Amino acid sequence: MRHATFLISAALLVGIATACGGKSSQSTTQTTGGTATAAATSLPEGSKPFKMNPADFTTEIDHPYWPMKPGSRWIFRETDAEGAKRKVVVTVTNDTKTIIGIEARVVHDMVTENGQVTEDTYDWYAQDSEGSLWYMGEDTKEYENGKLKTTEGSWEAGVDGALPGIILPAHPEPGMTYREEYYAGQAEDGAEILSLNAHAKVPYGTFDHVLQTRNFTPLEPNLVEEKFYVQRVGPVLEITVTGGSDRTELLSIKQG
Repeated sequence: MRHATFLISAALLVGIATACGGKSSQSTTQTTGGTATAAATSLPEGSKPFKMNPADFTTEIDHPYWPMKPGSRWIFRETDAEGAKRKVVVTVTNDTKTIIGIEARVVHDMVTENGQVTEDTYDWYAQDSEGSLWYMGEDTKEYENGKLKTTEGSWEAGVDGALPGIILPAHPEPGMTYREEYYAGQAEDGAEILSLNAHAKVPYGTFDHVLQTRNFTPLEPNLVEEKFYVQRVGPVLEITVTGGSDRTELLSIKQG
């Protein structure tokens, strides 16, 4: 999902999350073939090796906090620090792509501003036998004034040392930390689960018992985001709590 109806200061956002059952963020500062396995008790971290067996993966993604049935579509509103608003449409396609021997589901992510495409991305996801949702890479293009600006941020597990990561563990618990993606110098995102009892209010609805993560990268140590996931819905809210004040929130969802 892209990195969501009010522009609120980072301090206030942290206070809201804490008061509603979440935890406030604090600024904090992968080659294949290790001995770990894709199990709930073992999560990938940084650039450490992680053994993955393609036979343990499926494109039938039914993670409770982000089920991805083909045809499902989420529409978000993204508001940046300057007040500019963008529409983000995330669609689970029927397509698959084989990456390091693992068949992954293709998810299309398109961002528009004033009707003009500013970003067009294809993300690749797979679910392991324990139920963890893995991120296998992305093919992303950014546009400016209708012309291709950059493909920076694109990566594919197994290519040029890039490694897959986890978006959501099978059995999430507060305190779990893990890598979401690794492509040295390009994409090095990590996450920590803060709470399973956060509160989120977005145009689509108001939710309790929300999974809340803190998302960070050593490439931008002053940037910290928080993401909120609702069971049987998926991501509903993303806020930048340090290093900006962007907000992305769910407007509607169509189940596949």
